[in-house]
Amino acid sequence: MADLLAVDDLGKRFGGFVALDSIALTVAPGERLGLIGPNGSGKSTLVNCICGTLTNESGSVQFDGKAMDGLTTHERTRLGIARSFQLPRPFHSMTVADNLRIPLIYTVEARAKSRLSKGEVGDRCGELLKLVGLDGKARKFPRDLTQVEMRKLELARAMAAEPKLLIADEAMAGLSHSEVTDIVSLLIRLNDRGITIIMIEHIMSAVMSFSQRLAVLVSGKKIADGAPQDVIQDPDVVRAYLGQ
Repeated sequence: MADLLAVDDLGKRFGGFVALDSIALTVAPGERLGLIGPNGSGKSTLVNCICGTLTNESGSVQFDGKAMDGLTTHERTRLGIARSFQLPRPFHSMTVADNLRIPLIYTVEARAKSRLSKGEVGDRCGELLKLVGLDGKARKFPRDLTQVEMRKLELARAMAAEPKLLIADEAMAGLSHSEVTDIVSLLIRLNDRGITIIMIEHIMSAVMSFSQRLAVLVSGKKIADGAPQDVIQDPDVVRAYLGQ
């Protein structure tokens, strides 16, 4: 089976600083990949190059068999790449349901090249809210949500674009143990629906319970890639990431 995402020899600099150094990474359809590394290791830069927020100076990104070079962020989103952010970015003046209607209309209609009826949009919003456990919050505003509910809304907004690949960027930062477990379970449910997921996370218990494979970045280089139990015992990973 062909890879859904293929990053080859990717390089990115900021002036004289090498943020990414010849990164190679593949993700198979339906896979759950954990992407870990210390702060400043290049994880966010890699994600931004994949999503089109940043332009890589060397190498290439292919998604679903298509070259992403030269495509804008919104073009990549319409092809099936979506991400959530560590700091949720909802439309604060809109209800929870309306926060999902925007990406639904913007992305799904553009992809299908036809308009969704009001009923279709409403039904899809309802399905997403039920999926993430916010079906009782449709008419609430983001300010009415708890921290974990805000993270669920952020994931639902990404899912509203009906992605093939979801990149979850530290979706559990600052949450309690039970809330972390809740978000991990949600991500696994999304994966069970056929969504390929890359999780960027510092909470190792969440990473280990979620990931089928781990990739580790340190100082812009990929130093390990493989089965989670093998990766966390790699001496280079222990020294660079776990500090033991």
